[in-house]
Amino acid sequence: MAVEEKLTKYAELLVDVGVNINEGKRLFVSASTDALPLVREVTRVAYDRGASEVVVKLTDDKLTRLHAENRTAEELATIHPWTVEERMHYSDEHAGFLSIISSSPELLKGIEPMKLREMQIASGKAMKDFSARVQSDFHSWCVAGYPSVDWAKLVYPDETEEVAFEKLLDLILYTVRADQDNPVEAWDTHDKTLHEKVDILNDANLKSLRFVSEGTDLTIGLPKDYLFAGASSIDSTGRKFMANMPTEEVFTAPDRNNVNGYVSNTLPLSHGGNIIDNFKLTFENGKVVDFEAEVGYEILENILETDEGSRYLGEVALVPYDSPISNTNTLFYNTLFDENASCHIALGSGYAFNVKDGKEKSREELSEIGINDSITHVDFMIGNSDTDIIGITEDGKEIQIFKNGDWSI
Repeated sequence: MAVEEKLTKYAELLVDVGVNINEGKRLFVSASTDALPLVREVTRVAYDRGASEVVVKLTDDKLTRLHAENRTAEELATIHPWTVEERMHYSDEHAGFLSIISSSPELLKGIEPMKLREMQIASGKAMKDFSARVQSDFHSWCVAGYPSVDWAKLVYPDETEEVAFEKLLDLILYTVRADQDNPVEAWDTHDKTLHEKVDILNDANLKSLRFVSEGTDLTIGLPKDYLFAGASSIDSTGRKFMANMPTEEVFTAPDRNNVNGYVSNTLPLSHGGNIIDNFKLTFENGKVVDFEAEVGYEILENILETDEGSRYLGEVALVPYDSPISNTNTLFYNTLFDENASCHIALGSGYAFNVKDGKEKSREELSEIGINDSITHVDFMIGNSDTDIIGITEDGKEIQIFKNGDWSI
C-alpha cells in the first residue's frame, strides 16, 4: 500500500471515528510540523465530510527546543490569554479537538528541570477550565500519533532515518487498525469487546483493586459510584468519539484518599521531553509519601510537586499483557502507545465520567466524592506478565480480575 493511501485511511479513521466530524461541525487540530502530511489529509477529509471550519495549530520541535534553551523560566511560564480564549471559543462551539503527537520523547533532555516545571504548571493552570471540559467529555476529542524522524530513531536506533520512519509509521497504523480492510468496522468490534469488560466490572460492586507483581503491592480504593469506561465516549451533544487511538484499556477513577502500598513502573515514562525510568512510589491514604527513580528523578519530583493533587491518583486502567501493542514487543517511549501495552495509573486529575452522574457535577462536587483534582494528569505503566489484580467487593468477596497479566473475567 502506498504511503498516500495509508495516510488517507488513517485520516478517514481519525475524522470519522476519532473526533466524528460531519456536516457543519468545526475541527481544531494541534500538531507539530512533522505531522503535516497527515494534517493535510485530515483537513481534506474533514472538509469532504462537511466540516464548516478546520483550524490547525502547528508547533515545531526545533523551535520548541530553541525557546526552552534561550527563554527564562518566567518567560516560558507566560501563557497569553488569547491562546486560552481561542480553545474555549471552539469548545463553546462543540468543535472536535484532534491532537497529533510526533515529538521526540527526548526533545527537552538537558533543559533545566525548574524551567520545565514552571512552564508545565503555568500551562496547566491556564488550561484548567478547558481540561475540565475534556475530562467531562463536553466536546469530542482524540489523541493520535504520527512519526517524527527523531522519535523513530529512538524506537529503531539501528535503522536509517528513512527506514526507521517507515517502520514506525507502519507500526502506528497497525496499532490503530488502519492497516485493515475496513478500519471503521474493526473499531466497532473492538469497542464492543472492551465494553463487555466494562459492563462486568461496573456490575461487580467493587470496593477496591489490589495489584500484585514484582516491585508492586498496591491497593486502590474506588468511589462508591465508580464507573469503568473503555474505547468510545459520548460528548454533551450525544456525539460518539474515541478519545485515544490506539486504546486497549478499560479504566476508572480511584478514591483519591484510599490508595495504599507501593508500585514500580514497568516501562519508561516520557514526560515533558524527558525520560523517567526505574522508579517506585509509596502511597499512604492516597498520597505519595516517598519516591525514588534511577533515571529522571528531578522530572518525577517536578510532577509530584505540581500542585496538591499531583501526589494523588486520578486514574487506574486495566490492559492485558496479551494485547496487540504489547505483542509488538516494541517500546514506543510514548505514553499514548506504551500505556496501551500495560496496566497503568495516573497521577493528577480524575475524569468526571468515571463516576455516576459525574458529567453534571462541578470539580468541587467531584472532589467531595473522592475524584482527584489537579492541573496535571500523568499516566505511567505498572503492568507486566506477572501482574495479578484482585477485586474486593463491598461485601468482602475477592474476584480474580487479572492472572499473570491477562483477564480472568
